[in-house]
Amino acid sequence: MTRFRCAIHIVPRRGILDPQGKAVADALHSLGFAEVGDVRVGRHVIVETAAVTAEAARASAMAMCEKLLANPVTEDFEIASVEAA
Repeated sequence: MTRFRCAIHIVPRRGILDPQGKAVADALHSLGFAEVGDVRVGRHVIVETAAVTAEAARASAMAMCEKLLANPVTEDFEIASVEAA
């Protein structure tokens, strides 16, 4: 088995109130970044796991997100990368 590092991004779903994202957007506007639109603030999770292949590691990371890391009602997630550790 090989060790893999999986990078996971978890963000609030569109349509779900994100007060932290709103506060960041407002602060950016007040700092002169008028071009900034919507801001979503989430989490970046790194998981190191053992698997036979990168695809198996990705599937394992997906299962982790579905079962624990992301709330399926209020959050979306994306496996950003899977690399040998």
